[in-house]
Amino acid sequence: MHDFESHIFASDNSLVLQSGEKLESYVLAYNTYGKLNRKKSNAILICHALTGDQHVANQHPVTHKPGWWEKIVGPGKAIDTQIYFVICINCLGGCQGSTGPASIDPATQRIYGLNFPIVTIADMVHAQCQLVNYLGIEKLLCVIGGSMGGMQVLQWAASYPERLRAAIPIATSSRHTPQNIAFHEVGRQAVIADNHWHAGRYQEYNVSPKKGLAVARMVAHVTYLSEDVLQEKFGRNLQERTDLTYGFDADFQIESYLRHQGVSFVDRFDANSYLYLTRAMDYFDLVKDFNCSLNAIFKQSQVKFCVISFTGDWLFPSSESKKIAHALAFSGVHVSFVEIDSEKGHDAFLLNEPEMFSVIKGFIVACEEKES
Repeated sequence: MHDFESHIFASDNSLVLQSGEKLESYVLAYNTYGKLNRKKSNAILICHALTGDQHVANQHPVTHKPGWWEKIVGPGKAIDTQIYFVICINCLGGCQGSTGPASIDPATQRIYGLNFPIVTIADMVHAQCQLVNYLGIEKLLCVIGGSMGGMQVLQWAASYPERLRAAIPIATSSRHTPQNIAFHEVGRQAVIADNHWHAGRYQEYNVSPKKGLAVARMVAHVTYLSEDVLQEKFGRNLQERTDLTYGFDADFQIESYLRHQGVSFVDRFDANSYLYLTRAMDYFDLVKDFNCSLNAIFKQSQVKFCVISFTGDWLFPSSESKKIAHALAFSGVHVSFVEIDSEKGHDAFLLNEPEMFSVIKGFIVACEEKES
């Protein structure tokens, strides 16, 4: 365990969203680890994935579990908080303190619910940039993240190339695939079909669409794992029984595991935030937004990239990362591409992957040395 600080950034400046709608004010909850040096040149921004939050390297206040990237962030670790000033922000639309659908709409003094405007990855990054400005940081040493966090990394590099030295997008893509949109839609419809959803106004009824959200989490969690992991961890093993029950209880260990994942998730995540954040991922498409090729978006960018993927990830396969790396190389950008041999599936970036740790550490140190 190490020192960290929790903060709230409250902006009274309006935020014009990609949809054309406007947030007159908003807040971002964020955590910091380590100290900002005198030159303000050692800041690393970590962007969280869909169901992550700002608690990257500290005990989570709700679940009391370790931070989601404590294997990487901390004293003496790959992202060393004795050297770097680490920032992790709960993204706009989230549910751990940042403005989102569970927040109070200042115009009505009611919970936003579905009246909260749709936010995109670009909107999240634009809000993050305002926070970085508030901290007085002109240039981030590195922006890093996996999955939805990787999308934010790419958006940072595309929208604000002059504001970061290095970018590490992990297990991600430059636009969401139709298959991934399909999985998200199944999850959203599970939430919407729950009798307790009440058209997104469930808080006013003092209920929550927990069953629907749990099913959404179960579906999503299957996509985070590989077939090899499922076979190795569970196979067709039965759950605390010697034979089939010939019913619909959780006969198999994998069924029990998924039910546990669903039930534990609903205690820390807001159902409407799940709808909004999955939609933000679905809408992510750099080529469409910039109306030009990936090559043109990053042409002659001074940002140094390290693109990381995993062989066992079928949700964001290596082919997606290779497209990014090829486009960057074609654009004349400094880019490294690392495909890590792992059969842990999409979740590999959250797990114990020593090769990933060493790649991240080495790349950040190299970028730091070149700038000094």
